[in-house]
Amino acid sequence: MTPSRARHIAAMMFAGCMAVRSLHAQAVQPTVAVAPSSATIARVRADSTRLPYTDADVEFMSGMIHHHSQAIVMARMAPTHGAGPSVSTLCERIINAQGDEIRLMQQWLRDRQLPVPAATAGGMKMKMGGMEMDMLMPGMLSDEQMKQLDAARGLEFDRLFLTFMIQHHTGAVGMVNDLFASKAGAQDEAIFKFASDVNADQSTEIARMQKMLAVVVFEGRTP
Repeated sequence: MTPSRARHIAAMMFAGCMAVRSLHAQAVQPTVAVAPSSATIARVRADSTRLPYTDADVEFMSGMIHHHSQAIVMARMAPTHGAGPSVSTLCERIINAQGDEIRLMQQWLRDRQLPVPAATAGGMKMKMGGMEMDMLMPGMLSDEQMKQLDAARGLEFDRLFLTFMIQHHTGAVGMVNDLFASKAGAQDEAIFKFASDVNADQSTEIARMQKMLAVVVFEGRTP
């Protein structure tokens, strides 16, 4: 092995170690500082060499940043649109949880020196036929749906918010399924854990929102 090759490998291993430390710090609670053990660093470094991330992983993380960002825009309407107590609580949970997850996804991309999308609610920039277009991720609301939600107040806001957020969450679960179905996708340890958490959390929230929506539709009251 040439000296330059040895230095290159050493630099890559060091960068991998720093990425693991940074991503782990994003995942823990802000008040708790937990440094990864040397054994954990060695294991993740070995996994990164054996099972590198794929284009599908990068597309998932980049697309989910925009997906989460739109959910936060929707949730932030609650205080000004007369949302009921249960819907308001759900909105606060979405803002807190998905805001943290956006920062985690951006850091994962940044650590790998990949383009980091801003936390905007629009679509991903895609090139088709030589032209750049915005493409909404699965489940994301159209401009018309966002206008409908923004125009609603009180019980009608609750109904539309729950209807649209079920659609939104269902799209996120679909994105996870597409990632897991892709060739060698989600082999990166951090990607696998994050995608699994999104699947579990949003599936649970879909079931909860369906029950809340039934109260609004069939009982005519806020859940």
